[in-house]
Amino acid sequence: MHTPAPRSAISILAIVAAFLLTFPAHAVIVRGTVTTPLGVPLGNARIQLIQGRRVVAFTFTLMDGTYEIRSGLPGRFVLLTSASPFTPSIGDAFYGGRTAIITRTIVLEYSTVTPQLAVTATGISTPIQQIPAAITLIPKQDLETQINLLNDLRQAPGTNAIQTGQAGGQIDLYIRGGSPDANKILLDGVPATNIGGDFDFSTIATTTLAGPELYRGANSALYGTGAEASAVSLATTRSNFLHPTLDYTGDAGNFHTYRNEAILSGTFNKLDYQAAFSRFNTSNALPRDEYHLTTSTANIGYSIFSNTTARFTLRNADSAAGLPQAHDIYGISASGKQSDQNLVSGLTIENTLAGNWHNLARYGISRHREQEQQFDQSLPITINGIVVPPITYGNLVTLRGANGYTATGQAAFLSPTLDNVHNRDELYYQTDYTFPYRIAALFSFHYEDERGRLYNPTTGFNQKAQRTNFLYTLQLQGDIRHRLFYSLGGAIERNHLYGTAGTPRLGLTYVPVRPGHRVFHGTSLRASAATGVQEPTLEDQFTSLSTLLDQTGNQSAIATYNISPISAQRSRTFDLGVDQNILNQKLILKAGYFHNQFSHQLEHLAPNGLEQYFAIPAILALQVPNASLNSLAYRTQGLELELQYQPLTHLFLRGGYTYLASLVEQSFTSDNVSPAFNPNLPGIPIGALSPIVGNRPFNRPPSTGFFAVQYTASRFSAAIKGALASRSDDSTFQLHNDRNGGNTLLLPNQDLDFGYAKLDLNLLFNATRHVTAFTQLDNLLSQQHIGPIGYPGLPFTIRAGMKIRIGGN
Repeated sequence: MHTPAPRSAISILAIVAAFLLTFPAHAVIVRGTVTTPLGVPLGNARIQLIQGRRVVAFTFTLMDGTYEIRSGLPGRFVLLTSASPFTPSIGDAFYGGRTAIITRTIVLEYSTVTPQLAVTATGISTPIQQIPAAITLIPKQDLETQINLLNDLRQAPGTNAIQTGQAGGQIDLYIRGGSPDANKILLDGVPATNIGGDFDFSTIATTTLAGPELYRGANSALYGTGAEASAVSLATTRSNFLHPTLDYTGDAGNFHTYRNEAILSGTFNKLDYQAAFSRFNTSNALPRDEYHLTTSTANIGYSIFSNTTARFTLRNADSAAGLPQAHDIYGISASGKQSDQNLVSGLTIENTLAGNWHNLARYGISRHREQEQQFDQSLPITINGIVVPPITYGNLVTLRGANGYTATGQAAFLSPTLDNVHNRDELYYQTDYTFPYRIAALFSFHYEDERGRLYNPTTGFNQKAQRTNFLYTLQLQGDIRHRLFYSLGGAIERNHLYGTAGTPRLGLTYVPVRPGHRVFHGTSLRASAATGVQEPTLEDQFTSLSTLLDQTGNQSAIATYNISPISAQRSRTFDLGVDQNILNQKLILKAGYFHNQFSHQLEHLAPNGLEQYFAIPAILALQVPNASLNSLAYRTQGLELELQYQPLTHLFLRGGYTYLASLVEQSFTSDNVSPAFNPNLPGIPIGALSPIVGNRPFNRPPSTGFFAVQYTASRFSAAIKGALASRSDDSTFQLHNDRNGGNTLLLPNQDLDFGYAKLDLNLLFNATRHVTAFTQLDNLLSQQHIGPIGYPGLPFTIRAGMKIRIGGN
């Protein structure tokens, strides 16, 4: 006869079973939502949890787009998501322990274009289709054969990248007519510019660099001082390899050019690591213009908990370049050297709670030092008690501008000697929370301690400065019915130098027609308005008119002539745009209009400017030459067009055009008080050192364009790219600098710099899974008038090499 189990035993078994079913203590759980780029939930999307080369679990989303997937195996995983007719999505790798609960939101792209998320607009990773601002994301694969970012910075609307000279020469970025120091440059989230905004892109190698993100427009509401015209985000790549992997790249080319690069990366349980070293050498095409750049990078991440990670990043660049100066103006190369040591590093801790509350804390540092040294053996001379460099003249040259004017003579070398330091420590905290109905709020606090020094060994000028700045940001973003997307925010900054400044920003995106299978389905309208702010450079701070008057014992003149301390440089930007999908996402047209106003810009005034505009007596004005003041104002406006077309699976076409109308509205420089004249070109006023009111600012060509034709197959890829620019205004800067101290080497400003059409070609062939051969051909037409007048660019160059991978999976 069967004896029933005791009631107490049955109760215990039921409790244990319920516990096991309810609390799977030995399973990694991944939850989240799958949406379209417009935030519409996607049901019945297939999600696979990949570990190594195998699928360990899979599921399908519910009709509200939510999903949950589990695995009893700990380790590193990748989510592979697919749903017709969207492009499959491969997510970033992550570590999951046996008891981890991880949240991942997945966005599937409509078209065949690679899915794109942007961060610079709002500080929160957002599909680019929802962002009101104009943003360009440069794919990482476009950098495969490049040594720096110069070529690809020109592959974006509204941008004009100018290199002064050949490899190693300073690379300045002008966005929508803004000055080069009006861009906020971030390296792994850490501000990387010099104090005051200067940044030289020639020091950034492509080693372990992800594709840059360019935000065109002011965004001081999020980033504070520096984002007066744009924000550019650069990031170091992360390792997704399960096993240690060594990637080596070696190439060589003409002009004694060679490059070596080694990258070690991998993962170990909760740790992912990547370390790299590269060196680039070239002799360039000019005498005394050798250049080398060494780059060291590191990116190490650790999963403290399933929802908390710590990450350390470092990028160090050391370079040395010859200083031939303006070779075409002198006829020979100067003898000098410029050295740069740049380090940017950060430690970030990031946490996500319940999938919708995100917190980030970062401590970052930047250390910049630049030294210029001249090797001329002549000794300095003293004039009226002031130590000045010796005067050395170049050869007799005939200089021709793009406007057809010529000048013949010998120019005195302008060869500074300096040793400048720019250091910054920062502490950044951000918290953002996503409320119901897809409303996200962000608050951030930013503290930075800036320290700098300008030192000229020749003149003995040696001054130091320290600034402590605070920034508070509040922002709100969301959408209404997945059609109207909004982003509004503002910041209050307390700057050590110019005090308190507020910077609001507003943006709207409206999608009247969602993407679909019909010809013109997919229309997006954008509008944004923002303000920007920029702190003065160290040079502007040390030469402020009020400071110089105080230092020369003329304190009473400050009140008498209503002289104010230098303040923040300001901008106001506005743009409208439309994105139109055509032919079922195969053809995308983007068009936009922008209008920027740059006011309170800093410029340097000569004594005649002080007499003319402030009625300061000449006897006093002569004591404070080259004084800085917020007296410059100019505006820029224009049209941007961009076209992306993928007629075939392996063929991708892209092109763009920008029309820029720029105008100097106010300037108090000596060029506007009494313009210079070349006696051989009578009747033509010339802005020798700065543009004249009513003319265009220097280095802003009215027309720029780009195009790219890319073919990609399983083992072979090729791309031909072009960058085009019209003539632009500029100066030879040879004021009182010919053999007789005259102006015979000045040329009219209008259309002085040449236009150009620069064509580049790259080829890659994957011989095996571990070996790739490639070649990069630059400047196929061998045009040398690409930079400012007097600075010849590199002619045709070619590099060829191999990429070898050892290990990996």
